Amino acid sequence: MFSFNHVNRRTFLRTTAAAAGSLALRPFGLMPALAQSVSDYRALVCVFLFGGNDSNNTVIPMDDASYKAYTSIRGGLALTGTALAPTITDVNGAPFAFHAKLAEVSAMFASRELAVVANAGPLVQPLTRAQYQAQQLAIPSNLFSHSDQQQLWQTSIAQGRSATGWAGRVADYAAAQKWNTSPFPTFFSTAGNSLMGNGAQTQPVAVAPGQSLQMTGFNSSAASQTRYNAMTSLLTLDSGVALSQAANHVLSNSIVDASLLTNALAKATALKTVFPTTSIGNQLKQVAQVIQVHADLGMNRQIFFVSLGGFDTHAGQINTQVNLYGQLSAALAAFRDATHELVLAPNVTAFTESDFGRTFQSTSGDGSDHAWGSHHLVMGGAVKGGQVFGKFPAFQLGGPDDTDTRGRWIPTTSVDQYGATLASWFGVPDAALPGILPNLANFATPTSPTGKLGFLG
Repeated sequence: MFSFNHVNRRTFLRTTAAAAGSLALRPFGLMPALAQSVSDYRALVCVFLFGGNDSNNTVIPMDDASYKAYTSIRGGLALTGTALAPTITDVNGAPFAFHAKLAEVSAMFASRELAVVANAGPLVQPLTRAQYQAQQLAIPSNLFSHSDQQQLWQTSIAQGRSATGWAGRVADYAAAQKWNTSPFPTFFSTAGNSLMGNGAQTQPVAVAPGQSLQMTGFNSSAASQTRYNAMTSLLTLDSGVALSQAANHVLSNSIVDASLLTNALAKATALKTVFPTTSIGNQLKQVAQVIQVHADLGMNRQIFFVSLGGFDTHAGQINTQVNLYGQLSAALAAFRDATHELVLAPNVTAFTESDFGRTFQSTSGDGSDHAWGSHHLVMGGAVKGGQVFGKFPAFQLGGPDDTDTRGRWIPTTSVDQYGATLASWFGVPDAALPGILPNLANFATPTSPTGKLGFLG
């Protein structure tokens, strides 16, 4: 179903009529010319792992020193033998192994379709252990809190609150540049409302996979169509009441967007790619279907948001990750196959985010606690795969990358750098990136004056 989010002082009503759903208030546009040619289409797909993925078990350096430290410190959480996918080497010959249930992910790394971004997280500026412990520099707000860190990842604002997400600000830029010729929203979620997609001028849309998008209570009969036309006419009347007008615009936009999407999807042939019938599989299937009809929708740029929950593994982590990683890997592989089927693999980039990483040291219940930096996956035809961008922390409790003595890694790559690399590939020029990711300039280096990471071609 369609839904909408709140932004700044705009307070919108959730429409409770029997519509398929609703969109946030935005300019009411004309329907685009359909089936236009879109030659440089780009899509970003965020896969958010809610709960805080213990990425220390996602991918593991397998050089002798690192793996010895890993097995020694992780204890019962350490992956050994058949719990690991076969060791593979990156483009520089360094050995790595993914969790065994990430077999498809491992294969994509080996085939250079997937890269790893190591030890990333919210930062205001680069930070050392000594600076953190002495509180010499600014530190992100409310570290180790689920809700706060989810917001930081989705907004890139490391201190304070933001009513807009970094992808929503990218959508604002796309709208200002008129990259899309449609009133259909740039940001599309299959996982409910997402702060990440809120813009100052643009709003996201949320669609539940498999749900009907059309309003109920109407049919093709003359009487029903008369009622439908009367309703839509009423929505265009100026009542003079701001709250009422906002609700009318929400419903009007919902009707238009539901019609656009339903009509476009009705023209499409069924995808041959078979997706797993899991929540994440169904979400990525819906995304692939919308990407398939991007030209009919008049969309040249799109950003998607899907999610998988359950990663808050304070106990019983091994079994939980077996289940979750199996779902994630199979769904990502199917999505990769679908982009190849659509001949759009170079045009689509999928990437993971999560609340935070988890402690390297285990808990008494064979789980892990909330931490900070974590490793992430980036997948697609434009990705410089088979590489690790950034650096893994030193596997040492109380070591140079630890906030304390439990293996809460201080990130060495920021959310700003991660988002900037994705936004740049999407088409945002370097000069506009600081307006989207305000702390980006703090991460400029002589080898990367823009702060970007370079994992996309």
